[in-house]
Parts: sequence; structure tokens; C-alpha cells
Amino acid sequence: MILYPAIDLLEGRVVRLHKGAFDAVTDYGGDPVAVAEAFGEAGASWVHVVDLAGARDGARRQTETIRAICQTGLRVQTGGGVRSAEDVESLLAIGVARVIIGSLAVTNAPLVRAWIEQYGAQSITLALDVKRLGGVYRPALQGWTDMMMTTLPEVIAAYEGCGLQHALVTDISRDGDLSGPNLALYRDLRQRHPQIDWQASGGVSSLADLDAVRELGMAGAITGKALYEGIFTLEEALACSQDG
Repeated sequence: MILYPAIDLLEGRVVRLHKGAFDAVTDYGGDPVAVAEAFGEAGASWVHVVDLAGARDGARRQTETIRAICQTGLRVQTGGGVRSAEDVESLLAIGVARVIIGSLAVTNAPLVRAWIEQYGAQSITLALDVKRLGGVYRPALQGWTDMMMTTLPEVIAAYEGCGLQHALVTDISRDGDLSGPNLALYRDLRQRHPQIDWQASGGVSSLADLDAVRELGMAGAITGKALYEGIFTLEEALACSQDG
């Protein structure tokens, strides 16, 4: 299982949101490149970077910071405000390994399917941010400010047959909450769609959580707040993700 330490960017600073709320921001400092370098020194090979302003406003605003993070030698998975082929190409051109597609993955599956075919399945990660409403999981868009009536299974079904390989799912009711990952949701996704390399995101609060996610067969796990709050070290988390 690949461990992705997370860097969420807002106005050039490293932050975390509580359950996706932009009015519940914890600021962890103003040097995201130094944070990425520290992750690399601890043994990480990947980093998960989200431009929160881009996700909220639909315009990427921190490209130069992301370029600098790419230059640390880490493989970078990043998104936030990706709305066009030009956005995808510009990120790949600065060294990004995988471009995260969030809102468009829900609202325009035919376009994103075409990108998977054009740029390769290894270059695209779908980000499906969901919340349980009315007994089903529904996606949230625009930095989690808008809820959709479509369901998570319907979104996934729209990508059948296109070679989709990478997708992360965040239960936003747990993100930044340290309440534990939604293991039931991830177990169901693994069972229904074993051909996809699923990444768990949201709620990781202990090394035991990482053990549980790994034992489900998840391809990756994203962790942020637990690292910044010192609940466990990145070295401990990396060792946990590689056990077994």
C-alpha cells in the first residue's frame, strides 16, 4: 500500500480543513516545499497535494508552489481546480505524476474518460468526495460546498470500460476529524470494483487505522492531520503501510 502524506494548500500555506469547511481551517505553516522535503527525508516516495483555493473557486492559483514540490524528487499527485485539458497538460508539464480530477469526474464523465485515454490511466486519479445522505453516498463538488443528487455507484459506472486505474474516495464527514476511515465504504468499493487501485482518504487517526486499510487491500492511503498533530510519525506510518 502506498502512503500519501498530504499537503493542502491555501494562499500558499499548509492547512487542514475540518470536514471540508473553509471556515474551519487549521494553519500548519507557510513553507509547503519544506514540508514536502521533510516527507522525502522521512522516506516518502509520493505526496498528495491539493490546491484548496482552486478546488473552491475553479482556478488553480498555486502552480509555482506545486512545481517546486515536484522538484523535491517526490512523485506528486495533485489537483484542485482542474477544468480543462490545458490544466491537465500544464500540471504534467511541470512534473506532476498524477493529476487529480474532482468535480469534472462527476459532472462530465465523457470528458474525463477521454483524458484517461489521451494521457494514460497512470496520469489521472479520480477524486470522489462523498457524504452519506438518504442512505446512499453522494458526491460533493466545488471544494465540498455543493452536494449532488447522483450517487457514488452511478459515478463509478460511468467509467466502465475506459481503463480507469486510480481513484480516491473521501468520506467528508470524517476528513480532518481523526474519527477513523470509513472501512465499510472501502470494503464495498474493493469488492465491487477490484480492478481499480483505490486510495483511502479521510479520518486516519492511528497506525491501527492504516493497518485496517491495508488489510482491506487498498492500493493507497492518504493521511494529513494525524501527521501534523504528531499522533504518529511519517516513518511509523510508512513502516505500517509496508507491513505484511
